[in-house]
Amino acid sequence: MSLRWRLRAYLLALHLLLFAFTLALMREQVALFLGVEVLLLASLAGGFTLIGRAMRPIEYTARFRDLLQDQDYAARMTDSAVPELDELIALFNTMLGTLYRERLELGEQRGFLDSLLEATPSAVIVFDFEGNISLVNASAHALLALDAPKGKPLGHWNGSALAAQLDALPLGESRLLSDPEGRRYRAQRGQFFDRGFARHFLLVEEMTAELESSERATYEKLIRVLAHEVNNTVAATSSVLDSLLFYQSQLTAADGADFSTAIVAVRRRNVSLGEFIERFTRVIKMPEPELRPASVAAMMDDILWLNREQCKRAGIAIGWERRDEVPALRLDSHLMEQALLNIVKNALEAVETTQAESGKPGYIRFTLADEGAHVRLTIIDSGNRLGELPARQLFTPFVTTKKGGQGIGLMFVREVLTRHGFGYRLAPSGIDETHFEICFPVAKRVLDS
Repeated sequence: MSLRWRLRAYLLALHLLLFAFTLALMREQVALFLGVEVLLLASLAGGFTLIGRAMRPIEYTARFRDLLQDQDYAARMTDSAVPELDELIALFNTMLGTLYRERLELGEQRGFLDSLLEATPSAVIVFDFEGNISLVNASAHALLALDAPKGKPLGHWNGSALAAQLDALPLGESRLLSDPEGRRYRAQRGQFFDRGFARHFLLVEEMTAELESSERATYEKLIRVLAHEVNNTVAATSSVLDSLLFYQSQLTAADGADFSTAIVAVRRRNVSLGEFIERFTRVIKMPEPELRPASVAAMMDDILWLNREQCKRAGIAIGWERRDEVPALRLDSHLMEQALLNIVKNALEAVETTQAESGKPGYIRFTLADEGAHVRLTIIDSGNRLGELPARQLFTPFVTTKKGGQGIGLMFVREVLTRHGFGYRLAPSGIDETHFEICFPVAKRVLDS
């Protein structure tokens, strides 16, 4: 039973009791009895009226509670024409207005934060209270190819190598991580509090391009310093060696021949040293590409014919595996042809080495695929000579897997592709093959007139 009906029942019971007491007056004093009964009825009616008015604040409070439960903060209560009650109604309406404005502000902030989260170039992964993924922004999908479903831990991600590193990242630390393909990332784990409990999040940003740019600036400076010192030394040494040959006539015939042989050998080594540093210097002094329409397929045809006889003698199969018809691309044909020659040359040397070790026939295959957003050229070889060294390191000076190599070839390739803005990837395929992929963006196509 509600409070209203309990009060009415109490008032009614009280008046019935008083009415029973007044029955004794009915025989002796009829007029007084009738007067008392009228007063009791008036009191009962007044009591019911007062109970109704007293219960109205509770009614408004219940309505206010219902509005809060329904989160209908835009609704307003009407005035009651009772000053005391109107003060309470005004207070309720003020509270509803405040809640409504705060809800709008929170909604706007949430929309702004969602837009900011989606627009940020950094990958953001947010976890719930139990460590399961609750939010992944667009950059995380694009940068990390994150396909773990929400509500699952990071271990469900199929990119296990990088996922394991991210999962093990301590709270509050920022580290440089790398994936099997050599891409490098800066990752940081932080936390925020939601309803009094801590939740973790990861910020991941790819640093490959920035680090490569910094490395390139460093080794360019190093090579310039080396070139200056080596060229000065080579020039001075060559001059001294030329002068020493004049003393050959002062020696006996046997001593003179040995003397001349030694001087010539030192001069030859001196010249080789100069040529060695000059090859690195030519790479860092590479001119900017002159972009003109050119056919990548035609370039690969020329390279195929240039290497056909050598591959035939070595028992290496070389040719096209897939060749889509693609439009001409804007590039520097001279620089690109030199880069492609270096890639095929490295593949040929790797296949020859592997062939000599295993005795199995080798191959080099080309694929040219039009994938809509870009054109992909892939050079596949059976050399599989990357070893344990991350593929990206092979594009830096003095780093090579070849015995006696100098690391100039792939360094030149990297410079050409970087200056063109073409993406590239060198990696083992997992089936005893090595793939070198070059992605030509669709923007580099020559538009049909």
